[in-house]
Amino acid sequence: MSGPQYGAQPGGYYNNNNNYPPPPPNSYQMNPMPNNGNYGQQPQYGGPPPQQYGNGYGDGGYAPPQGPPPNGYKPPPTDGYGGPPPSYDEVFKVQKPKYNDWWAGLLFLATVAGFVAVSAISLHGYAANRSQNDGSLNGQRNNFGLTTHTIYLFVWVLICAIVLSYAYMWMARKFTKQFIYATGILNIVMGLVTAIYMLSRKYWSGGIVFLIFVVLQALFFWSCRSRIPFSTLMLQTAIDVSKVHGHVYLVSAVGGLIGTLFAAYWAITLVAVYVKFEPDPNNAACRNAGGCSSGKVIGLIVFITFAGYWISEWLKNTIHTTVAGIYGSWYFNSRNYPTKVTRGALKRSLTYSFGSISLGSLFIAIINLIRQLAQAAQQNAAQEGDILGTILWCIFGCLIGILDWLVEFINRYAFCHIALYGKAYFAAAKDTWKMVKERGIDALINECLIGPVLTFGATFVAYACGLIAYLYMVYTKPAYNDGGGFTPVVVAFAFLIGLQVCNVFTTPLTSGIDTIFVAMAWDPEVLMRDHPDLYHQMVQVYPHVQEAIHA
Repeated sequence: MSGPQYGAQPGGYYNNNNNYPPPPPNSYQMNPMPNNGNYGQQPQYGGPPPQQYGNGYGDGGYAPPQGPPPNGYKPPPTDGYGGPPPSYDEVFKVQKPKYNDWWAGLLFLATVAGFVAVSAISLHGYAANRSQNDGSLNGQRNNFGLTTHTIYLFVWVLICAIVLSYAYMWMARKFTKQFIYATGILNIVMGLVTAIYMLSRKYWSGGIVFLIFVVLQALFFWSCRSRIPFSTLMLQTAIDVSKVHGHVYLVSAVGGLIGTLFAAYWAITLVAVYVKFEPDPNNAACRNAGGCSSGKVIGLIVFITFAGYWISEWLKNTIHTTVAGIYGSWYFNSRNYPTKVTRGALKRSLTYSFGSISLGSLFIAIINLIRQLAQAAQQNAAQEGDILGTILWCIFGCLIGILDWLVEFINRYAFCHIALYGKAYFAAAKDTWKMVKERGIDALINECLIGPVLTFGATFVAYACGLIAYLYMVYTKPAYNDGGGFTPVVVAFAFLIGLQVCNVFTTPLTSGIDTIFVAMAWDPEVLMRDHPDLYHQMVQVYPHVQEAIHA
């Protein structure tokens, strides 16, 4: 028998445009088998799909197209049926590896170092005056800022976030078809209950904000109900692949644990900043060490909030890039799945692509910080009865939300490109966006609701965390919150913690779907040739897919 034929010549899209790298080869194909009439051409579906994706290592039953290796990788000679699987680094080889966007990586590390320094100073001041912040809720001498009991509150918030996030991922895996409907209904119900309860307690600003969110989400869910079948198919595909290939759920669990631990560290730092720097005659930390001012508290809170956003976004996008390597390997090499995929993708994310991931995460962190400040300003205006200010800040927040969606959209698909080819951030974003538009894959992306659905799920977890924080502040009545001034602050940060923790947990699901879409833009022929059952099902639930991938 002759040696294995390596891969296929890239599609016409790449032959006509040399600005983009070719898709990775479908390596180590088996020797040709007799053509049964269904393969070697576009699949014809008069009956059941001829192949189940994810189950074959050489069971396709057709002769693969012949052609030289597009990436210059030469497989070792082998005889027999199939051949040894290549490694991830061999399949997705970077010809001239370099550390892209290194300056962004250095800036990220400097920000992490700054956060650690602020945390250490603040925690030292907190520890030196801990006796002032302990004691019964109403017997504390600290009536000016957050205390140890706020840390206890954030512990319960974290427990709620991690339990609900795990449960949410479990539900996605076990009840995939009902998952989208359940997410939309639960999110709307939880938001409505939270809004009604807050309004009944005459907490007008929080109740109105939650009510607006609920109305917008209900309208969106109702208008998009026709897109649910296609979204369900893509989610089922991502989950099926994750059960067979790679350590997708391990990456999700470890990433979620790291995200939770960081959220706990961040929450403790937040409390310590108030204890260390809040100016008040009763603050022993100010009497002993000085250096307290309201401006310093505000500045440090803004900084640690920004750092918290950037670090959590970097963690989320590192998980995304790692998982994109797993799904990219499945799409292009489903019959001879590479070795060391998770390890290779993670290594690339933490070395050559570290700066690019930091840069993309920086943009989201800045946008989220601005949105957080806008929400605080909106709540302050509502508390003061400034209706016009509340409306203007609400409009500004919506505009920032649109910008956040746009940058997130670009990041998701650019990071897939970075995962497989190791390009710099701006080059990857530009190339991926152009490929997606020219291939018509943007129509499929718009048809898929998984991104918004998982955002709804994260918002549901955030609602629950915010409600726990609000109930704690209302019923325990800590001394420092006698006038209710800290309630919006604590609720907002509890909401943020729940949102970010759940986003980390659900990242692998969105990563899988995003990578499949980007891979289809790179080489749609692989979808029809190597995953005909998936192509057939996509045509059934969304017939326009034939026009999209042949654009």
